[in-house]
Amino acid sequence: MRNIDPQFDYVIVGAGSAGCVLAARLTENPDVKVAILEAGGSDRSIFIQMPTALSIPMNMDRYNWGFESEPEPYLDNRRMDCPRGKVLGGSSSINGMVFVRGHACDINAWEESGATGWNYDACLPYYKKMETWIEGADDYRGGSGPLSVCAGNNMALNPLYESFIAAGVEAGYPKTEDYNGFQQEGFGQMHMSVKDGVRWSTANAYLKPAMSRPNLTVIPDTLADQLIFDGNRAIGVRYRSAGRQMKVFAGTEIILSAGSIGSPAILQRSGIGPAKVLEAASVPVRLDHPGVGENLQDHLEVYFQYRCKQPVSLNRKLDLVSKGLIGARWMLNKSGLGATNHFESCAFIRSRAGLRSPNIQYHFLPGAMRYDGRAAFDGDGYQVHVGPNNPWSRGRLAIRSADPTSKPSILFNYLQHEQDVQDWRDTIRLTREVLGQSAMSEFRGDEIQPGASIQSDEAIDQWVRQNVESAYHPSCSVKMGSSSDSMAVLDESCRVRGMESLRVVDSSIFPSITNGNLNGPTIMVAERAADIIKGEVLAPMHDTPVWIARDWQNQQRNVEGDTTK
Repeated sequence: MRNIDPQFDYVIVGAGSAGCVLAARLTENPDVKVAILEAGGSDRSIFIQMPTALSIPMNMDRYNWGFESEPEPYLDNRRMDCPRGKVLGGSSSINGMVFVRGHACDINAWEESGATGWNYDACLPYYKKMETWIEGADDYRGGSGPLSVCAGNNMALNPLYESFIAAGVEAGYPKTEDYNGFQQEGFGQMHMSVKDGVRWSTANAYLKPAMSRPNLTVIPDTLADQLIFDGNRAIGVRYRSAGRQMKVFAGTEIILSAGSIGSPAILQRSGIGPAKVLEAASVPVRLDHPGVGENLQDHLEVYFQYRCKQPVSLNRKLDLVSKGLIGARWMLNKSGLGATNHFESCAFIRSRAGLRSPNIQYHFLPGAMRYDGRAAFDGDGYQVHVGPNNPWSRGRLAIRSADPTSKPSILFNYLQHEQDVQDWRDTIRLTREVLGQSAMSEFRGDEIQPGASIQSDEAIDQWVRQNVESAYHPSCSVKMGSSSDSMAVLDESCRVRGMESLRVVDSSIFPSITNGNLNGPTIMVAERAADIIKGEVLAPMHDTPVWIARDWQNQQRNVEGDTTK
């Protein structure tokens, strides 16, 4: 490693989905010196770069922080896994590569809750700037950005993909040609952050092209301890590396991009957070801020599984010989089943009348297996990963001590709110209806789970409590908002209120969680934040048309829509 200059303009903590973007964009100015700290190391492993191997790095301590929740009181006191990336690229190097922007209504809700300027029209230029969409640029999609987004393999390679979409249309839902463009609502082809058969993490898309710049210093294998202050001004970061205490200083700003678990934990270890949390952890209070670590949100999902009557499922590809052939083909030319995450069809629907935008997401998988890649049962099968994506329940995060090696206490309070419980009842029944359509008849065998006996509200509630899993989308724990909101930690420029030269830029700053996977919105936030920092914010779009179901107030599903927001 080259000698590290202790003085930079910006120090970024976390080389993950947001940090890599910031490092690349800020160093476009050759006069700006940036250091980026990352707890993990190299992402060169084949298990990271091969899309089909997605379950492997997530189950490796080397690449995953391995957080877990406290016993969740509304999930029969189950502890829930909360994996977070600990490697260059962060969680974008260990996630499922599903690319979802979120609905325009989700982004508009940020501004409506107090994050001035964070609306769909203002954010759409950054969704376009970040992206190279395989089908080319249009009014909604980008054509020359760092992040390559594709639609996986040809869906015709497995008839189950098209049958799932056909079942949704048969059930009365619309079909969407591009859920990341004009119309999210409906059934269609899923998109993924994969380029030429390789996982396109933010490390690949942003950081590596920038690492040759002399004004960027990447410091891997470090553990950020706490921030260093001069009065209320953040001037540096104390960190641990190879058993030694180190310090790095910034003349302009410190930017936390350590994620929705890491960023609030670092703030709290630095004395910024709820006084009662800091005092319990024996940390001197620098700024009593009740919002740090609060408002924590996540998505839940279940695997809805069926036996498949036709010999077409991925369960036939789980033996060692098949895996070897898939791996060999990928190694040779980055193609075939190794080049996809296998979620190649999907859906976004509304669970009830009165919702303007979808609150349920489907990932369809032409196989029945667990997240570790093992078969769920002998024989052929298929499944949908499904769950409500606009939870009302809120959790919190609190450090246990000032020791950075001590994992924080995390409590999501999943299903605390009765509306979340009702949304799950609706989800199970609506999913069973879709998968019961005649379009799936030639494939549909027995329902493995939940199982045909799970019908009543009470039975559904119990099954969900015992079987629901995190979709691994923690967020919103250091939210942006209005100065009149005591729980809003950040202003609309991502600056920590009450401090100087300190920002947070990652998924923790979302005021509310979006409907869909969070990697896309996180990258967008980092792109826009980089321009805010540079004073070069792109002009917003104006009244961009978005598909909204025509009679959303009165109907749960409607194939017709209005082109209004």
